[in-house]
Amino acid sequence: MKRDYDRDIYKARHLIENCFAKLKQFRAIATRYDKTARNFLAGIHLAAAAIWLK
Repeated sequence: MKRDYDRDIYKARHLIENCFAKLKQFRAIATRYDKTARNFLAGIHLAAAAIWLK
């Protein structure tokens, strides 16, 4: 029996899950900047940009 699902939501969720999986590689960098929320977010942005540029 086939289940109905929204393809767009599934694709978006898949992309987000892949991004978080790749961010795990940058855990050491992110935890170094976790003293303030602003610095932590900046570390995440840097890591995401590095992933996107690959």
